Amino acid sequence: MGLPPPAPLLLRLLLLLGFLRPLWGNLVFIPAFIRMTGPVVSASLVGGTEDVTVSLALLQDKEGLLPVPACGLLTNETGDWSLTVTPTVNALDVTVRLKRGQQRCSSNETDSFSESPCMVQTLLVSASRNSSCLAHLLIQVEIYANSSLAHNASGMKHFARSQTELRTRKRMEGQTGENVTVIPNQVYQPLGPCPCNLTAGACDIRCCCDQECSSALTALFREACFTGAFGGDVSPESEHQCSVQRRRGGPGWSPLLCVQSSPANSPFLGYFYHGSVSAARRGSFEVHVRTGPRDFSDFGYRQGDAVMTAARAYLTIPQVSLAGQCMQNAPVAFLQNFDVRCTTNLEVYQEQDGIINAKIKSGAVGGIVTPKVIYEEAADPDKYITRTETLLSNESASRNVIVEEHYIFRWNNNTISEINVKIIRAEINAHQKGIMTQRFTVKFLSYNSGDEKEFSGNPGYQLGKPVRALNTNRRNNETTLHLWQSAGRGLCTSATFKPILFGENALSGCLLEVGIHENCTRLRDNAVELLDSLIRATHVATRGNSDYNDPSDGWLEIIRADAPGRGADPPDSVSGICVDIPARLHIRILISDAGAVEGITQQEILGVETRFSTVNWQFQCGLTCEDKADLFPVSASVQFIKIPAQLPRPLTRFQINFTEYDCNRNDVCWPQLLYPLTQYYQGEPYCQCVAKGLLLVSFFMLAVFLSNPWARMCKA
Repeated sequence: MGLPPPAPLLLRLLLLLGFLRPLWGNLVFIPAFIRMTGPVVSASLVGGTEDVTVSLALLQDKEGLLPVPACGLLTNETGDWSLTVTPTVNALDVTVRLKRGQQRCSSNETDSFSESPCMVQTLLVSASRNSSCLAHLLIQVEIYANSSLAHNASGMKHFARSQTELRTRKRMEGQTGENVTVIPNQVYQPLGPCPCNLTAGACDIRCCCDQECSSALTALFREACFTGAFGGDVSPESEHQCSVQRRRGGPGWSPLLCVQSSPANSPFLGYFYHGSVSAARRGSFEVHVRTGPRDFSDFGYRQGDAVMTAARAYLTIPQVSLAGQCMQNAPVAFLQNFDVRCTTNLEVYQEQDGIINAKIKSGAVGGIVTPKVIYEEAADPDKYITRTETLLSNESASRNVIVEEHYIFRWNNNTISEINVKIIRAEINAHQKGIMTQRFTVKFLSYNSGDEKEFSGNPGYQLGKPVRALNTNRRNNETTLHLWQSAGRGLCTSATFKPILFGENALSGCLLEVGIHENCTRLRDNAVELLDSLIRATHVATRGNSDYNDPSDGWLEIIRADAPGRGADPPDSVSGICVDIPARLHIRILISDAGAVEGITQQEILGVETRFSTVNWQFQCGLTCEDKADLFPVSASVQFIKIPAQLPRPLTRFQINFTEYDCNRNDVCWPQLLYPLTQYYQGEPYCQCVAKGLLLVSFFMLAVFLSNPWARMCKA
């Protein structure tokens, strides 16, 4: 079985030469020694490989002694073996192969395992130049009859089964005549306990968990076994096991926290939950799920209920979802106003019937309301359509598109008494392309209100309602404060206005086209005029129900600070550069709580101030300053500042001078050390906080009594 005694000495000499020769720049085989257990082995010949001849020889040991390596008869064919040399970059790949026609190591899959190898030989590969030996490769051949590599020599490869599976397979074949493989229960044992066992009925080299390998054969590669899950360690011991921690030298407290468990009880198994399945019991009656709209309008609407049509369908108007998408078939909710804008492509635009031909249920039994619809033509269709593109066509056909729809619902208690609809249409070319912005508004007004205008609160402002404003310089003095709502390219010329809503901070802006030769005075005037167009008012309402016809009914004058001057440009001004150009309008609104009505806090406005911010503008050039328009951004911001109803108590002299106990100016807050026990803590009931506090005090007292000073006193 083993090598003759002189073989280890020859092996050591060849290995030593193999490590030293690359340092000298000579020829060397890597590796210099190979233990061959299969039909093919390969090695590399590195160094100066020019004009090198490689030969193969079969060494015949006599009386246990191997001859001295020498370059005798050079041949590539030695009995059962063949030698192949493949040139590569700065090296030669040498391959020694057992001839395929050889059947000396063929065996049946079901034969018993042979303890002795069927082939034991010693091969010598020599490299020479001009009959001078330069390097040697020693190959020790030991091939067993049913090893997996012996089967590979004939080109056959099979997937292995365990011995238990083979016995079960034979028993099942004898009973049913079919080839059946039994899969073990994965709850108690792994599905593949030996993944490296790839060949059935043969020993897989380096697979120490292969049951087909004898102890003598396993001893040859025990030091080079496959590790990890592939080598059979599919259920490793848990690191929390006491035995594992003792072997690895765990910390001193590990015996108190480690786990004592059988190795069969592995945490890598048992991940399968077997739940009991109960059969469904059919009752004496069946519950039908209603998939259609739920209609309770015959008993009156409640706030938030969907408005129903006479056909028992929802009244739908396009609305914007929380994700920002426009939903075309969104139901209208009773007493919920909205004002939305949706964009659609003109190529896919289709006009919907909507409310034109619909009959709405009023909320009373048998009550029907027919909407009153009026049509208007849009004065400026280009305001609604962006990225316009018209196809070249000889036809001059046109079509109408709806750009705005305004709905006004009159309500009385829990019923709808009247519906008025105003539809604004625009006439465009039939082949026009682009993106159209549509606006949809819904308002619910009381049946006895004289007009469509509503209060912003009664008496205080409601969050989200428009800030009421008054312009005493106009006959029609009703107005509000505005912000920009840009569309398309974001130019100020195409921007629309939206009202400032109470309690909501906002920022908006638009772009002003400016040329390189722009007059600075005119630019300054245009910017001021744009910003002033947002605040075309002189007063704002203190309350949400201030009367427009009575200026003394809680109206505050708007404070306009730092109005920019409109003087002439300096004589030495440079083209493309302007200084002190108004670029932002700051609107600050002071609000405060003014009391409560039926438990609801009422808020009012205490004052409004507007202020301009200026910047120095310079025309932005690319590689060259071309005579084209540049974009100058202007913006407006709204900030609501809440003023406390009562001024805070002034600080005492001690609080001003000694800041050590000030929680706002220190990381450590000593006054809040017992915060859970104070009245300011609202996380738990006060009784539970006291109980937990007394429990902590008892633990502290117990620790004090068990400490060393008390123990000494007791001993004394």
